[in-house]
Amino acid sequence: MNRDHDTKDYGTKEKITGNLKQAEGKLTGDKTRENQGKAEELLGKAKEKVTETVEKAKDLLTPDDEEHKK
Repeated sequence: MNRDHDTKDYGTKEKITGNLKQAEGKLTGDKTRENQGKAEELLGKAKEKVTETVEKAKDLLTPDDEEHKK
């Protein structure tokens, strides 16, 4: 699954900052900030899923070395 670059971290930044914003919103009672954090966390999760799907599609569309040699 690892190609030219490591894709496992796609979406991680958004998930982390989203969680921090949610915590900040909860601590300060700022519902807007809390909701911004939830949205950012969901963006990170979506990026992660899209990246996984793209990598799986690439794996399906790219011939294996053994099959390619035949």
